[in-house]
Amino acid sequence: MNPTREPNWSAIAAMPEFQELLRAKRRFVVPCCVFFSFYYLAFLILVGWYAPVLSKPVLGKINGAYLFALSQFFMTWIMAYVYMYKANQFDKAAAELLKKAGL
Repeated sequence: MNPTREPNWSAIAAMPEFQELLRAKRRFVVPCCVFFSFYYLAFLILVGWYAPVLSKPVLGKINGAYLFALSQFFMTWIMAYVYMYKANQFDKAAAELLKKAGL
């Protein structure tokens, strides 16, 4: 990249490849955020309204509410891993886009 020349970001933003990259990111990020929000809110709703059901022991003294709460940690770790994998793909696509734009 030539440090004396400012990149034409408007031209890059208008490229069809850039627009497709934004759509791909949106198609991934929005459903993940919606899923995470519903999963988290489901825990609060279930504990609030179905406490007698979730308070019954499932494994020894561990009840359903504890298992659901612990599942949120695993779900978050899995989502973080999937996001890192997809972000790597997005970064590669962005690098190709910048290379095509001459940067």
